[in-house]
Amino acid sequence: MPGHLNQIGPVPRDSNERRSSNGRPNIRLRIETSFARKLSCWQPTVSATTSSPLASVCSAKSSVNGGSGSSTNAWRGWTKSREAGAQPAFPPSVVVEVKRLACESPRTIGVPLARWSLRELQREVVTRGVVATISGTTLWRWLDADAIRPWRYRSWLFPRDPDFAMKAGPILDLYADVWQDAPLAADDYVLSADEKTSIQARRHRHAPVPSGPDRVAKIEHEYERMGAWAYLAAWDVRRAKLFGRCEPTTGIAPFDRLVAQVMAEEPYRSARRVFWVLDNGSGHRGPKAVERLQRQWPTLIPVFTPEQRFGRLHTAAIKREGDKANSSCLSKSS
Repeated sequence: MPGHLNQIGPVPRDSNERRSSNGRPNIRLRIETSFARKLSCWQPTVSATTSSPLASVCSAKSSVNGGSGSSTNAWRGWTKSREAGAQPAFPPSVVVEVKRLACESPRTIGVPLARWSLRELQREVVTRGVVATISGTTLWRWLDADAIRPWRYRSWLFPRDPDFAMKAGPILDLYADVWQDAPLAADDYVLSADEKTSIQARRHRHAPVPSGPDRVAKIEHEYERMGAWAYLAAWDVRRAKLFGRCEPTTGIAPFDRLVAQVMAEEPYRSARRVFWVLDNGSGHRGPKAVERLQRQWPTLIPVFTPEQRFGRLHTAAIKREGDKANSSCLSKSS
């Protein structure tokens, strides 16, 4: 470290120079001043695949945080060079090959990755001999030109139910306040129900200490496991209201208790129709379940999703209620 500081050299003193309490010059100021952005120019080396279109390339001494002070100037120089008609550094065939590789699944070409990262793609392009060397900035710029982002993904499900469209259509209509090509009335309601299993109920070994003057609240890190519970929920799509309850397990009886909890309240008790969007869980599946539910609640109309899971509007609300559900299940297990 002392040798490194000697290379910095003396810093001219002026009236604005900061000093430490012992009267010595502030070493932080000397370092920041010495590592300020300084530009120098050098002629680029010529290469068949990596030559630069610039007449000269500006480099900068790295700043304290590792950044370069010449990126803005280099970009302006590259833009002016392109406008002047300079040849690009890479032929179009190389750009096309890189984009083709980015659109390939890594596993199909023998790379043990789920998806490309920019660094891994850069390494693969060089390994395959497409280019001798290439910067991550250049690679990103090529992909960004066509909005290619192989490192991003979106989860999805391929429809396996042959009647997927026929079953999903009525549900989408209900979410749009339509049933059998007619708008829903004011006394029609739509609920979407689901179950979340295996919620771990935990109890802290010691009670939390509340906050006070000059003291933050303290919560015990260790806890005791109080078993696994199930959280059953029904989401009123039109009124944005959530009903939930904790049960030791799922099944016919727990689900019927959820339905009774909702249907016993107004406005559902006196509603003209109450549509329940349900999946194909064991507690409410098949003609026998429909007969059982409608025998107890004649205004209830079950609407079943396709055989695989279908995107339901209540999912986000159930996640938001996760902490509340855990606390509720814990109180029942005590």
